[in-house]
Amino acid sequence: MSTLKNMLVAASVAAALGACARPADKTEDIRPVRALQLASSDVDVNAEFSGEVRARVESRLGFRVGGKIVSRKVDVGTLVKKGQVLMQLDPQDLQLSQAQALANLRAAETNRDLAKADLKRYQELVSKSFVSQSVLDAKESTYKSAQASVDAAQAAYRGQSNQAAYAALLSDVDGVVTSVDAEIGQVVAAGTPVVRVAKAGEKEIVIGLPEDKVDALRRIPDVQVRLWADPRHTVPGKIREISPVADPSTRTYTVKVSIPDSAEAKLGMTAVVLFASRTPAPQIKVPLTALFHEKNATSVWLVEQGAVKLTPVTIGGVTGNDIVLASGVKPGQTVVTAGVNLLKPGQKVKILGNDLPAAAPAPAVAGAGK
Repeated sequence: MSTLKNMLVAASVAAALGACARPADKTEDIRPVRALQLASSDVDVNAEFSGEVRARVESRLGFRVGGKIVSRKVDVGTLVKKGQVLMQLDPQDLQLSQAQALANLRAAETNRDLAKADLKRYQELVSKSFVSQSVLDAKESTYKSAQASVDAAQAAYRGQSNQAAYAALLSDVDGVVTSVDAEIGQVVAAGTPVVRVAKAGEKEIVIGLPEDKVDALRRIPDVQVRLWADPRHTVPGKIREISPVADPSTRTYTVKVSIPDSAEAKLGMTAVVLFASRTPAPQIKVPLTALFHEKNATSVWLVEQGAVKLTPVTIGGVTGNDIVLASGVKPGQTVVTAGVNLLKPGQKVKILGNDLPAAAPAPAVAGAGK
């Protein structure tokens, strides 16, 4: 009897506590997503290729004479001016050869002066009929020969002077040192490249085109360049050179695209070259990940006032990794691009990132404003 009584008391206490307990607050599920703001453009990017920023003119400099390097004045990245000393050879042997050439010149000048004096004396003797004309002709021949020896000695001396000056390697242009291929103590032959200098000024992007796209992209007049360091900004480019022969390693054709001097591009940067053309009408593009497939319908999630709404769309085509939407959306709307399979109508969402990115910015086509 007492056991039954205790059970009834316990049950009543539990019921009382359950009646007094307040229900727990239900937290609203807010799902983080990635999104972009739609924009329309009549520019269609036919292809894009990554490349490297290089100087249009890059010289491999070497000494005109051989010798041992005794001094290196620059490092990789050093800004140099035209005429600045880059490296220095041991000039001792060259200076000795220059001194020998100078001594030969002085000896030739002495012989010429003696022959000239003899010629003058014999001219006076001939005028007084003391010697025959044939003797005077011999003296004139001796003088001319001595003068020719002086001319030859002068040329040899100038040549040796130049050789001595070649012991200093000078920069031909204003630019920056991109490579140093020799060090102090190394003996180099004449013409061996020891320093590479990129000329300051116009730069270019070097890319490789596959063989099946060379002819088609060659006819596209508009080329835009976007730096990987600044993907939101594009600059106009111009195809300067297309290699007629494929690279034996990559089987691609090297293309050089020049960019304006004002472009904020540094040597060695990564850049993307875009080949673009005009479309008959403006297009709205979204990434493939923005599409939501349910049964036979294709839709996208629009973000409106912090919640999502499923909107059917019509696909107009494919360009690269993007889908062209023919209908169902309009510019300025915000579309979810990641996490579409985890959403439901009316669900609250939080867009990741501080700034809402716009749809991939289309490069400006030349003549678009005409």
